[in-house]
Amino acid sequence: MIAGAWICLLAPLGGALAITLTGPWISRRVAGWISTLTTFLAFAGALVAFFGLWSRDADDRERLSTAYTWLAAGDFQVGFEILVDPLSAAMMLVVSGVGGLIVWYSIGYMAGDEEERRFFAYMSLFVFSMLLLVQAGNFLLLLVGWGLVGLASYLLIGFWHKRPEAVGAAKKAFVMNAIGDATFALAIVLLIWSTGTLEFTSVFADVDGLSETTVNLVALGLLGGAAAKSAQIPLHTWLPDAMEGPTPVSALIHAATMVTAGVYLLVRAHPIFEAAPDIQSLAAILGAVTLVVAGLVALVQWDIKRVIAYSTMSQIGYMFLGAGIGAYGFAIFHLMTHAFFKALLFLAAGVVIHHLHDEQDIRRMGGLKSALPRTHVAFLIGTVALVGLPPFAGFWSKDAIIASALERGDALGWTLFVASLVGVLLTGAYSFRLYFAVFQGKPHEAEALHARARESHGEGPRSMLLPVGILAILSAIGGLLSIPGVWHPFTHWVEETGEPLVEATARQDYLVSAISVALGIVGLLFARRAFLRDRQLVTAPTAWRLFEHKFYFDELYDALFYRPSTALSNALRRRVEEPVIERSLDEIGSGTILASDGLARVQSGLLRTYALAIAFSVCVLVVVFVAVR
Repeated sequence: MIAGAWICLLAPLGGALAITLTGPWISRRVAGWISTLTTFLAFAGALVAFFGLWSRDADDRERLSTAYTWLAAGDFQVGFEILVDPLSAAMMLVVSGVGGLIVWYSIGYMAGDEEERRFFAYMSLFVFSMLLLVQAGNFLLLLVGWGLVGLASYLLIGFWHKRPEAVGAAKKAFVMNAIGDATFALAIVLLIWSTGTLEFTSVFADVDGLSETTVNLVALGLLGGAAAKSAQIPLHTWLPDAMEGPTPVSALIHAATMVTAGVYLLVRAHPIFEAAPDIQSLAAILGAVTLVVAGLVALVQWDIKRVIAYSTMSQIGYMFLGAGIGAYGFAIFHLMTHAFFKALLFLAAGVVIHHLHDEQDIRRMGGLKSALPRTHVAFLIGTVALVGLPPFAGFWSKDAIIASALERGDALGWTLFVASLVGVLLTGAYSFRLYFAVFQGKPHEAEALHARARESHGEGPRSMLLPVGILAILSAIGGLLSIPGVWHPFTHWVEETGEPLVEATARQDYLVSAISVALGIVGLLFARRAFLRDRQLVTAPTAWRLFEHKFYFDELYDALFYRPSTALSNALRRRVEEPVIERSLDEIGSGTILASDGLARVQSGLLRTYALAIAFSVCVLVVVFVAVR
């Protein structure tokens, strides 16, 4: 079991090192297969760890393996250690399994790119970083994985570094995540100061003995890191811009890995958040606000990948809501099903983009159902699963979170419940708007895109279509691991790590499912009506501008932070750097030159001159010593 966990962690790192060290001597295609095979080797290791845990009793499913003592200072020690328990085992399977399919898909998608080897080295590094994050046995090692995920995402988003948009998006993602990393690091400093340890078990055992202020500050710091990494309001603006990276990168970041790290942190550190109920409720509120705001913005987007990106923000909002009300098992369950259908949607969108020669504007698409029949079916499955229509994956996981909000029963619970239902309606509308715009209707004639598409052979290489097909199957049946009122093997497995604070009744589950399905269908009908009438879902000009400008968050941050920082730096350059630093350096340089010229003049090269100077100096020294006496 432990050996499988270590294999799962180190296999992608080995792939990244192998590609990096042998880069000039291997072909680009070989690099792709090295990355793919090592990621699937990680999945095999995750399976070994999972079944090793499964065979043990429920109260004996936690193993900590320490490679060595990493840091020691007095009584404070931190080891390089991994934790294998039901939560980490589930995350290992999702990250390595879905990640492996995405890396496999990349072999076909990135074929012919000049920097293909570098791309696959980055992909392997990303998978390793995420596995380190979910397997970390203490907060410090988790922070290391947290930072490495941010670094790898920066490299992948800016992979096409000759494009200014990609470079800008990578910088934006790095800065926004660095804010969350800073709050996370401050929370760790507080934990060291207040508990003297960073081991999960020891910290959680000491939480009750901490002051309310300390616990709230630690929980707030962890929430800041989670919100930034999972692109929740107000640290969310980097995620749509991350679409500047290659489509497989979008799938890897938005499906099973980076954006789910915040949800994992909320569930992993649930004893801290339970000791700070106001901060835990704040997490649920942030999730509810994000799922509604992102759904509204998605209604007016024209870029196929940005629509799916805002959908990701919305669905992560559901996970934050679930973790914030204590429905930990359902939050992780939705994380898993979301990984299936969101990776499917991104990869199917990648087939469309690849087929249409990098076109991403849905206004220049349409009628692709006949040109891409298999991709059409896969995209439809992903759309239905995203909306949450039965019996597809999203139906079982999302409705369980909404029912848990209803079970909470207080004012906050009802508010979260209503926001969740609004999110369902919006999801049905923007998801089917995208589906109809891409696959239904008549082919768009602009720039003869579809003429070129018909001239191409097939829908794409097998390395692209097979992962899409596997994800389509998982999106269709993956939700059957937890059926309300029947069985809950997955959620009960995860809940061994954290007992739920709320648990809906079967009656509430059925009621919520009926309402949710009805709202999803209403959203579908709205989208179809608008499509048939060649109209937009949002017709009010004021609302359209608000949604198109993404509620003006970018403009607000530009006014609050970017412009003042730029003005301050320019003022310091004009009034300090140029007159003080640069001119003083010039004066020092000029003085040095003058001094050297003067010194050069006295260097006559005559021996008698030097002898006279020495004699004179000796005389001066004698006079000085005599005078001192």
